[in-house]
Amino acid sequence: MNKENAVDPAATARHERFGKLPERIPFESTIEGKQAEPNAGVTADHNPEGAWNFYSCLALDLGL
Repeated sequence: MNKENAVDPAATARHERFGKLPERIPFESTIEGKQAEPNAGVTADHNPEGAWNFYSCLALDLGL
């Protein structure tokens, strides 16, 4: 039996699905411009009691 001429239906299906790379996406399509608010830093409130929610420390997580 000649394996070179044998056609495996699963291999054919894989090649149809994954046989080529997808089309490249241009860089301009991957970024989004957004207007910044001029007073964002002035109007943002700081909550010192809730600041620990955003603090990550391995020693603190381990209780050291």
